[in-house]
Amino acid sequence: MRSGFVTIVGRPNAGKSTLLNALVGAKLAIVTHKPQTTRNRVQGILNVPAKKGRPATQVILIDTPGVHRAETRLNEKMMREVHEALEGSDLILMITDVSHKSDAGDQYVLDLVTRANTPIFLVLNKVDKIEKPKLLPEIERWSRLYNFKEVIPISALKKDGLDDLLRVIVNALPEGPEYFPKNQITDQPERFLASEIIREQVLISTAQEVPYASTVVIERWEDEPKLTRIAAAIYCEREGQKAILIGKQGMKLKEIGTAARLQIEKMLSKKVFLELFVKVQPEWRNSRRFVEEIDWRRQLENLVGPTE
Repeated sequence: MRSGFVTIVGRPNAGKSTLLNALVGAKLAIVTHKPQTTRNRVQGILNVPAKKGRPATQVILIDTPGVHRAETRLNEKMMREVHEALEGSDLILMITDVSHKSDAGDQYVLDLVTRANTPIFLVLNKVDKIEKPKLLPEIERWSRLYNFKEVIPISALKKDGLDDLLRVIVNALPEGPEYFPKNQITDQPERFLASEIIREQVLISTAQEVPYASTVVIERWEDEPKLTRIAAAIYCEREGQKAILIGKQGMKLKEIGTAARLQIEKMLSKKVFLELFVKVQPEWRNSRRFVEEIDWRRQLENLVGPTE
């Protein structure tokens, strides 16, 4: 069989998470219109059955935070996630939003991915938002900048062009083992997925600085046969942000909690009792210790304990 790790890289809001979800056929990465929604590597596993003349293939897709210049400890960690994903890649999908005029930010992404010495496919996303005559000049312009192995126009949101994209991905991957069981679609634990669902509702429900100054930590998770009890803390940086998150008579927090609970119930296929608390951690985005502690891999290690 064939298998390999395919890293999706691009600027904030290029459509990386939408593409991951569309290819895997499940919501693994949260998606909002706000930039820098994705803060961690999110891994999706796609098993493509064998076809005449082609063996079965396991594609491990890795969604990454949007490429940007780091200004805080949190931003630095997000960019480390990008670099670490690139290091282990068999193939890079550089995704760009063709509905926006290209600028130095796209060149910054291109410079980053070309240093990885890994085959690169250029994925031109959101082609549904531009007139067709404008697409060919865009392809020609990018092709002059770098000799991409493939250039594939798509609309991740409308799922146009994804069959062509998947076909060239499968053909490009090397022979390899089955890294994950066939029924597994991600390596992310349910606790992390639940915390991201809550954070997505914070992003959707709040404005200005609040979404970017907020993060979510699952503090308690109790599984019962027909019910899962979850207690989660929404951290922000200032008392004023806490007041916004709670809202008048607690209505904003209730709105966030209700929307998140419904999605978590759908994910777990069972009833959920969700408690949300808002806590202030001043300047947490610039605290190396706090940023490392809220990493889901670190939290999972603490839950499992040291291994021999």
